Amino acid sequence: MKTSSKLWIGLGTVIAAGAGVAADGLAETSAAPALHVSGSFDIAQHAHGAPVKVTPAKGQGGEGGEGGEGGKADALAPNLTFARSIALIRGHLLVGDELVKDGRFGEALPHFLHPAEEIYGGIKNDLATYKIRPFEAALKALAQTVKARKKDAYDGALKLVQERLAEADAGLREAEKNWPRFSVETALETLKVAADEYGNAIEKGRIAKAVEYQDSRGFVWHSAAMIDAVTSELAAKDAAAFKELQAALVELKKAWPTAVAPKRPVKDTSAVLGDIARVELQAGNFLR
Repeated sequence: MKTSSKLWIGLGTVIAAGAGVAADGLAETSAAPALHVSGSFDIAQHAHGAPVKVTPAKGQGGEGGEGGEGGKADALAPNLTFARSIALIRGHLLVGDELVKDGRFGEALPHFLHPAEEIYGGIKNDLATYKIRPFEAALKALAQTVKARKKDAYDGALKLVQERLAEADAGLREAEKNWPRFSVETALETLKVAADEYGNAIEKGRIAKAVEYQDSRGFVWHSAAMIDAVTSELAAKDAAAFKELQAALVELKKAWPTAVAPKRPVKDTSAVLGDIARVELQAGNFLR
């Protein structure tokens, strides 16, 4: 799962030239964090790694959740880093659950393995901070039920993991008093990871890596769910902007028609980047 700076260089280009917003006015219309048109800008690494600052003149790659190579590391705020990791776990489980419900246990398995293998190690030392009981064993038990194709055991194992994730939500709510804003920030960081995964899935105009396609679907769907969960607060702040934000998310989701990867992408990477740029522009209205 290689991340690619090309995706986020492309996103900067889309925002500046293809989203209908003048580059010199971007800072006023979008308050989306960790994204700038000129100079250097931040990109999110896959899974729980910190974002990496790169410039358009330099390339940067990273291996899955193990961190990036090259560039200068700029850590997100601790609460946001932790929340993104929880969001990525939820995204994996979301798409994995879709596949399980469709009887596709083999396709689902990677999405239940990745939380323990790629993400949990980066957050386990922070669990106590948010009053969360350890749940690595629960994640592994859940993955085992999928591997064994035991649907009855799966339901109970999933419920246990979801209880621990609910504890994470409660702990983060205690730490972040402006929950609507924080939810939007977390959703945007999760969408950046989704874009990287989507780009990694496509080779020569075909979806060559179904797992990455599915990862990105799960991350996008959960990002939208985080925003939906604070609908009333966001709509009260700016109803017009929230309507546009919802419309941008609906358009973005069209790239993932089903959990099962199609042979060819519905949208190419640049189109998905453009859609995410529009989401970020509207989301900026709620980050001021």
